[in-house]
Amino acid sequence: MAKKEKSSKFMQPMQVSKELAAVVGNGPLPRTEVTKKLWAYIKAHNCQDKKNKRNINPDALLKKILGEKTVNMFEMTKLVSKHLS
Repeated sequence: MAKKEKSSKFMQPMQVSKELAAVVGNGPLPRTEVTKKLWAYIKAHNCQDKKNKRNINPDALLKKILGEKTVNMFEMTKLVSKHLS
């Protein structure tokens, strides 16, 4: 008997919110792709803190997803998950 392949939750395509779609594009997208596109946006728009690269200083679009204050990359994952369904 062949074993059934398990699909990772990270690879499962998810619907993105309107706010998140403005940054990463329309879904459905797997979490891994959302994270990859989010980091590309952060770097392209100089939202990464100059002194501590783990921190993100949100611009106008990111504030709709991450909130007003600076967040670290671990908090970012938690905040972004609220925009995935």
